[in-house]
Amino acid sequence: MAIKQGRMSERIQTILSELLRREVSDPRLHNVTITEVQLDPEMVVARIYVNALGDETRQTEVLTGLKRASGFLRREVGKRVRLRSTPELHFMWDTTLEYGERINRLIDGLVIPPDDTLAATLNDGDDNE
Repeated sequence: MAIKQGRMSERIQTILSELLRREVSDPRLHNVTITEVQLDPEMVVARIYVNALGDETRQTEVLTGLKRASGFLRREVGKRVRLRSTPELHFMWDTTLEYGERINRLIDGLVIPPDDTLAATLNDGDDNE
């Protein structure tokens, strides 16, 4: 990702986060987090990844609310960034939190028996002192 593209992605993420927190009154969009913004190289399309603080059951209502608010959000982003044209905003549900939780559950569920050879090696070392 180019430096300008990366900076602009971060700027758009900050702007959208502030807008959702302070200026959007739709109750469907409370406690929504912008987790990542990816701009295409021409900076015409922005893929915005969102999550509702780990509440996967709200996916449909959050995406519906964002679709409804996308015109307002795009207009406000356009006022605050200096680009030739304001990128189209495409909102997507971020599944990385859910994926991470699943991996943690799998790791926690592992039953790893103690390694007898390691224990024997450690005990043999104690006898030589």
